[in-house]
Amino acid sequence: MQDYRIRTATPDDVDGARAVMLDTVYRDFGTGYVPHWHGDIVDPAAAYLADPRHTLLVVLDADGRAVATGALDSRGPASPPNPRHLAERYPSGETAQLRRVYVRPAHRRRGLARRLVRELLGFAAADGGYRSVYLHTDPAVPGAEDFWRSLGKVVHDEREEPGGSRVVHFEVPLA
Repeated sequence: MQDYRIRTATPDDVDGARAVMLDTVYRDFGTGYVPHWHGDIVDPAAAYLADPRHTLLVVLDADGRAVATGALDSRGPASPPNPRHLAERYPSGETAQLRRVYVRPAHRRRGLARRLVRELLGFAAADGGYRSVYLHTDPAVPGAEDFWRSLGKVVHDEREEPGGSRVVHFEVPLA
C-alpha cells in the first residue's frame, strides 16, 4: 500500500489542492467550474487558510503530489440555492460545513476520505464554537452517497421533491 501523508495545507499546497478540486468538478460532477458554486476552488487560500475557523487538508502521495483534499468552513448552506429550512437549521458561524472531500480516482478505496473527515471533525471539535456539521453531496458521483450515509444522516433529499435537484444534504455527528 502506498504511503500517504495528511496535513493542513500551506500556501505551497494550494496549486495541487486546486488541481484535485478542478479535476473533480469536471470529471466526476460533469459541471466544470461554476463561479457561483466553486469560488473557493479558484482561491482556496482565501477561503480556507486565512480564517482560523476554516481549514484545508491535503493528502500527499509518496512523491509529494496532492491526491486528495478536504475542507471545512463556518458558512452554513445558503438559501437559495438550498432550501430555506436547511439555512435556518444550519446557520453560519455555528455550523461547520464539510467541503471538497475529493480523492483522485487512482487513490480511492484506501480510506483517505474517511481519514480526512476524521481530521476535519477533530478540527471542528477543537474549535469549540460549532454546534453541528453539515454537508451536501451529489449522489451521481460513484460511492458518494453510500460514503456519507456511513458517517451521518440524511436531513434532506432533493430528489424527493417535484422538480428537485440531485443534491442530498447530511448532518454528521460532531463528536
